Amino acid sequence: MSEHDSGAAPQPTSLKAVIEHLNSKETETRSLSNKDKRARTVARLVLVQALYQMEITGTGVETVVKEFTDFRFDGDLEGEPMAAADEAFFAEGARAIVKEQGIIDPLIINRLASGWRIERLDTTVRAILRAGTWELKYRKDIGLEVIINEYVEIARAFFGETEARFVNGALDGIAADVRK
Repeated sequence: MSEHDSGAAPQPTSLKAVIEHLNSKETETRSLSNKDKRARTVARLVLVQALYQMEITGTGVETVVKEFTDFRFDGDLEGEPMAAADEAFFAEGARAIVKEQGIIDPLIINRLASGWRIERLDTTVRAILRAGTWELKYRKDIGLEVIINEYVEIARAFFGETEARFVNGALDGIAADVRK
C-alpha cells in the first residue's frame, strides 16, 4: 500500500497545489532532474485531462495530441505553464492508453467491487485509473510508488479523500497484478 493510506497527507485544493506538493517530495526516479520531474507531473495532469476530453467529446487520440501540442502547451493550467509538460511522455501515454485499452480496462475492472462496471465510474476517475494503469503495466522504468502517489494526488486535487483512497486502493491492486 502507498503512503496515502494513513490519510495524513495534506489535501491540495488545486492542480497547481498538486504540482507543488508532488514536486516537494522525492517521488520520481532519481535519474530525472527537478525540472524533468515537474514536467512529468504536469504531463500526467494533462494526460488525465486529454483522456477525459477524448471520452466526453469522442475526439480521436491523434487529434487531441495535436491540439495539446499545437495549442494547449502554449497556455497554462491554473497558472502553471503548460510548456513545462513532458510532451513526449504525454503523447506516448495518450496513444498507448487508447491502443492498449482492451488490456488496461480489464485490469481496472478486476479491482472494482463485484457488480461494478467501469462505465459507472466518474469519467475523470476512469481517466486517472487508465493513465495510472498504463504506467504500472507498460512503464516499468518508473517506480510503482511514484506512479501511485502521483495519481492519488491528482485524484485528491479533483475530488478529495474518498476518491483518492479509491484510486490508491485500485492502483495498489493493479500494481500487485502487473508488477509481480
